[in-house]
Amino acid sequence: MATLAQPAGPFALGTFSAPGGGPFPGLLSEGRVLDLSRALDRTPSGLRAVLERWEETLPVLRDLADDDSLDWRPLDGLHVHAPLEPRQIFQSGANYRQHVIDLEVAHRSADDPRTVEEARAEIAAIMDRRAAEDLPYVFIGLPSTIAGPYDDVVLPSWARKPDWELELAAVIAKPAYRVSVEEALEYVAGYTIANDLTDRATVFRRDMPAIGTDWLRCKNAPGFTPLGPWIVPAESVADLGDLRVTLKLNGETMQDESTKDMLFGVARLVSYISQTSRLLPGDLVLTGSPAGNGIHWGRLLRDGDVMEGSITGLGVQRTRCVEETR
Repeated sequence: MATLAQPAGPFALGTFSAPGGGPFPGLLSEGRVLDLSRALDRTPSGLRAVLERWEETLPVLRDLADDDSLDWRPLDGLHVHAPLEPRQIFQSGANYRQHVIDLEVAHRSADDPRTVEEARAEIAAIMDRRAAEDLPYVFIGLPSTIAGPYDDVVLPSWARKPDWELELAAVIAKPAYRVSVEEALEYVAGYTIANDLTDRATVFRRDMPAIGTDWLRCKNAPGFTPLGPWIVPAESVADLGDLRVTLKLNGETMQDESTKDMLFGVARLVSYISQTSRLLPGDLVLTGSPAGNGIHWGRLLRDGDVMEGSITGLGVQRTRCVEETR
């Protein structure tokens, strides 16, 4: 088990289990965990049930975190699962300016007449126009990709170029449909860490290029979205627009960027998604990944690699890559 970094704020939420026991929704505070299935007046089946009544439950959680008389358990010794099982996962692509520029340069065809500098300048202008015209790029992921923050990541035998993409994930608190940018953050309960793994070799359909991207194939293998370790309430995240997103591969820093580089912040993404789809409590909105993916470094994931992902105030996840047994 990785060293369990404490989150920002007085408490966070997670899903835990003791040896030999089943998972339970828990309140984490000062290195100890309270079983919410016992502490709340009602018995929640999981964290999603807590989120479904977020506005009335949040003040109760604040009081519970300050109550030393309750039946707290030490975090040490508990297994940490993915904090929740979402019904829907909305993923934002091409949302970090520098990342998109790097990918464009990396995917240039051999006969592209542009210099590297010309290619970077051209895609930078496109990114700035997208931001000005309010055109996020969002697609759908499968809940079956969710894995725990310390679980092994199985690399499928067919995935020839598996890559990492560490991301800030917003957790929805209440149904949101056609909400404005100004009110969008009122629908966010908190934030967690997601590593949105991608097989670069299957991103584009080679049999029919006009179809474009194949998100099912490249992103939706079981366990391809390690999540957590915790959900930190939005009120405890000091500066959403300047969080440090850092991924280390075998101890070497590969991604290290501020959320300031995002073209579309959380409010704009939530509002944009809600114009088409109804967001539900516990849904995830992944906000895109910064520069420094494996395709940029020319170094993709392989058996035995260890990824350590952190975001300011949200803790640390640590996952080991394991080749699929053929």
